[in-house]
Amino acid sequence: MGKALIIGAGGVASVCIHKCCQNPDVFEEICIASRTKSKCDALKAKLDGGKTKISTAQVNADNVDELIALINEFKPDVVINLALPYQDLTIMDACLATKVNYVDTANYEPLDTAKFEYKWQWAYRERFEKAGITALLGSGFDPGVTGVFSAYAMKHEFDEINYIDILDCNAGDHGYPFATNFNPEINIREVSAKGSYIEDGKWIETEPMEIKRVYNFPEIGEKDMYLLHHEELESLALNIKGIKRIRFFMTFGQSYLTHLKCLENVGMTSIEPIDFEGHKIVPLQFLKAVLPDPASLGPRTKGKTNIGCIFIGKKDGKDKTYYLYNVCDHEECYKEVGSQAVSYTTGVPAMIGAAMLLTGKWNKPGVHNIEEFDPDPFMEDLNKFGLPWKESYNPDLVE
Repeated sequence: MGKALIIGAGGVASVCIHKCCQNPDVFEEICIASRTKSKCDALKAKLDGGKTKISTAQVNADNVDELIALINEFKPDVVINLALPYQDLTIMDACLATKVNYVDTANYEPLDTAKFEYKWQWAYRERFEKAGITALLGSGFDPGVTGVFSAYAMKHEFDEINYIDILDCNAGDHGYPFATNFNPEINIREVSAKGSYIEDGKWIETEPMEIKRVYNFPEIGEKDMYLLHHEELESLALNIKGIKRIRFFMTFGQSYLTHLKCLENVGMTSIEPIDFEGHKIVPLQFLKAVLPDPASLGPRTKGKTNIGCIFIGKKDGKDKTYYLYNVCDHEECYKEVGSQAVSYTTGVPAMIGAAMLLTGKWNKPGVHNIEEFDPDPFMEDLNKFGLPWKESYNPDLVE
């Protein structure tokens, strides 16, 4: 069917590559590219021998010319960006220059400020449309599957959706006093930023971790969760009909929050460079270097994740509630692809989003968020490739 260039060789990329190889009719050929070629070669060595042909390359994703040269050499039908969110725009520039479809899992954010919004990428809409190519934004889990869930609920269950609560619970235990389940830099920036939600078309800002709720998650039990700002709120508020309020909650254990508070108090989570022995260092980047690598948590993480959306709206003039969610087991993920569930729940949808473009099931030139497409073929593939969804018509609601 087609060729995919996968940029990145971390935990999420590893899952995505495993899944491409499980779907060889669509992914006939992939090239794994990263700044560190040895990581790409290690992934190739692990997966070579199947139907999907694998090659590797070294590339600096900050450098548009290097990216263009690689795209021209490999000639992919789609570029899957699993590098850092800071590199979204350089990769989009390279895709524009070479007229190749683009997929990512997280929105662009500038290095110097923890600002999660789509304006930078939405600014490319007209150029992508004119070039006749598609940029699919946010094809991870949240953002990603949460958007597909919203589109599915809108298509099949509601006439209008008034309230969405996105709940992200990770009940995994890795045994370390403190570690992050994905890139520590991105994770800590996200958690220490102010929270916000959308109500009646306006952003309402909260202090970090100010709003806490306890929720009884199916297959997991009661967990503390906190309101965070999250990028998909911005696009869902625009694309889903009837929205009055949309919020995002994530679970955190007390130990994680206590460690984070201490690190914050001593300045270790700062993204402002400081002088240290004649060098400029960013404290948060130094902290990242001393924390366990999220990719190493796989073999030691036990427990489950539960990520989903609770919808409240109207159908045929009557009030209705509906909960769509996925439960993923860390140990099962590790057995299958050698990673924990946080990488798994992002890597699988990255592959599916790229497959939607390669098969032509989704074809809409321009820059689009994932909920703007027909959710049905994506929902089918979630069941097929390891992220089966469950539904409830009588869920506990979040006050």
